[in-house]
Amino acid sequence: MDPGAIVREAVVEIIQDDIIRGRFKAAIFDFDGTISLIRAGWQDVMYPYFVDVLAETPHHEGREALEEVVREFVDLLTGKQTIYQCIQLVEEVKKRGGVPLTPLEYKHEYLRRLWERIEHRVHGLEDGSIEQETMLVPGAVELLMRLRSKGLTLYLASGTDEPYVLHEAAVLGVAEFFDGGIYGALDRYEDFSKEKVIREIIASHRLAGEELLGFGDGYVEIENVKSVGGYAVGVASDEIHRAGINEWKRERLIGAGADLIIPDYGRLPQLIDYLFPEEQASRKQGR
Repeated sequence: MDPGAIVREAVVEIIQDDIIRGRFKAAIFDFDGTISLIRAGWQDVMYPYFVDVLAETPHHEGREALEEVVREFVDLLTGKQTIYQCIQLVEEVKKRGGVPLTPLEYKHEYLRRLWERIEHRVHGLEDGSIEQETMLVPGAVELLMRLRSKGLTLYLASGTDEPYVLHEAAVLGVAEFFDGGIYGALDRYEDFSKEKVIREIIASHRLAGEELLGFGDGYVEIENVKSVGGYAVGVASDEIHRAGINEWKRERLIGAGADLIIPDYGRLPQLIDYLFPEEQASRKQGR
């Protein structure tokens, strides 16, 4: 199959077809946009907030130009801890002659604004007025169940602050699947990164690179998985409509080195058959 070919019936885009598959012993997942949709639309909070901050500096450009600046660095850093976007905001304020707050102060204000947007989702999940399924990437629970049934140890690593990730994974009913652990951003941001978690997984399980499977909707986790020789599934999810491919994500994921692109986990049998080809072959022989 040609690289980049799209199997439309299975909604799977195979980017690299010559990578070893099926030997996986552990899998690592990003959270927001890969499992959870609780924070869908976070960009609509961060973009205007950061633009407003830059618009108050002495030597700022027009709002349209500032929007382009903010989108560029926010998108580039998506997947890393939120603090890194705030660190860059500090630099942008300085460039324009302003006196910035600390990165942590910007982060806390962003989280306050984001909470105003998502509070009803979290409370709705807590009291049962919102069904868990509506706040999950389609097919996520079924995929986690299948991977656990195959004996894989599952990990969750997110750029969102760890207390939020732990709570949101719990109210979504997926925390129990991640027997390897759930990791999130820390105020001491130097103590956490997805790269560190991945390298610890490799070391603790004594894995060969091809034994690690990764799922993510951002370039950071894709690059980190590929850097250790793992297999990376890019989840180009449309977080608002819960259906179809987000083309912007798709392009970024391919650029980061994703081996496979999917919109979600809705066509699970096809996805499992592709990731575990020996199982598919064995099933066919048994017919």
